[in-house]
Amino acid sequence: MAIQSVTPALLRLPGVCALVGLSKSQIYRLVRTGEFPEPTRIGANSVAWSAERVNAWVLEKINSSTCK
Repeated sequence: MAIQSVTPALLRLPGVCALVGLSKSQIYRLVRTGEFPEPTRIGANSVAWSAERVNAWVLEKINSSTCK
């Protein structure tokens, strides 16, 4: 399966949760420990994640899985 080039995009927290299958609490725990990409501030009260970095994290998890 070929990986296609993705236009830069930002994902808000509900989209990140849906994409990776984790709760918001777990995502923020992983961010604190450096195991998940940090969000980018996009406004005074809002953050978003780089879709490219989140997708890279997902691919890393798939590639390192022992039950492929």
